[in-house]
Amino acid sequence: MNDFMGRKVSYSSQMCFIPEESTNSVPCYRLLSTHGDLLDPSSINELDKELCIEMYRKMVTLQVMDTIFYDAQRQGRISFYVTTIGEEAINIGSAAALNATDVVFSQYREPGVLMWRGFTLQQFANQCYGNEYDLGKGRQMPVHYGSNELNYLTVSSPIATQVPQAVGAAYGLKMDKKDACAVTYFGDGGTSEGDFHAGMNFAAVLGAPVLFICRNNGWAISTPTSEQFRSDGVAIKGQAYGVRSIRVDGNDALAVYFAVKNARKMAVEEFRPILIEALTYRVGHHSTSDDSSKYRSVDEIEYWRTRRDPVARLRMFLQSNRWWDDENEDLLRQDLRTQMMSVLHNAESKKKPGLSNLFEDVYDVIPQNLKEQEQETQAIVGKYPKDYPSDVPLD
Repeated sequence: MNDFMGRKVSYSSQMCFIPEESTNSVPCYRLLSTHGDLLDPSSINELDKELCIEMYRKMVTLQVMDTIFYDAQRQGRISFYVTTIGEEAINIGSAAALNATDVVFSQYREPGVLMWRGFTLQQFANQCYGNEYDLGKGRQMPVHYGSNELNYLTVSSPIATQVPQAVGAAYGLKMDKKDACAVTYFGDGGTSEGDFHAGMNFAAVLGAPVLFICRNNGWAISTPTSEQFRSDGVAIKGQAYGVRSIRVDGNDALAVYFAVKNARKMAVEEFRPILIEALTYRVGHHSTSDDSSKYRSVDEIEYWRTRRDPVARLRMFLQSNRWWDDENEDLLRQDLRTQMMSVLHNAESKKKPGLSNLFEDVYDVIPQNLKEQEQETQAIVGKYPKDYPSDVPLD
């Protein structure tokens, strides 16, 4: 073995190319079978009954919220929506394993993480309606949530831009010796972006405590993973960058919880990045602007919706242990539907943010050029009132 710039290199007179594919696929960590059976009975001792029940309640809450918001968009009550149907276990399982001090850089399919941290149904509705109580003051598209209080950075539409941002935040946490990590979520399509690769390398070289959580749901909008990369999924990419990695069943909430819990411990205590590839499936359309039946079969969607549903899987586990029953289920779903209809009506009844909010929050003191732009904007709206929403105050 010889040293080369800090690395040990073995030399050989025999020519040997590294094969393009490994003969063994990366294993996928799982605790629950598709029927909700615990695959390792001894692990029951590590499970907290109340935590499991709360995880299930939040997964159902997310499912009900998605269904009602999706219908509201179809009725023209909100302009846009993205569901997490089929991916509830990744949302809630990972969120339950994190600390409140961990900083989250999500994509647009992780509202469950924010929900677990305490974001209320009313706050979700206010954001989707962009009313005066929306924390973003109506300046973001629906589902682009954010909360400084809950350490959840505002969602941004461009794919994978949050990845290097999370690494930078993680490096800052390391320098400040904080007992926390940064967490970034992205889909399999995000790994085809340069930001993913730059972020991975940056994190590995600097030893940044960051969790890269990839939702490999098989489809980057209409592009299947088979047309995105030849590698064995996403987890294997971590090894190339020197990042410890794991593949987990993303439809198994308990497996996601334990994988993220252990990954977080390593990231914070050892100052290292961890890549988690969660295998799942996007049952819903990419967004309300998409019709996924145009590029995948209805039978495929139905199979994952009925046979591989993460919510049903966790429910079967809870019921087999007599931690849950049909009566609890009916009461929970009834109560959630009532709550959702209430928050929707409440959000609809509120005023929109004033036009002046467009020019706030960038500068401590608004510069003269922005003041002039605000005056011009108000003058144009005043001159052509029919071309602009009548419920948006000018001041």
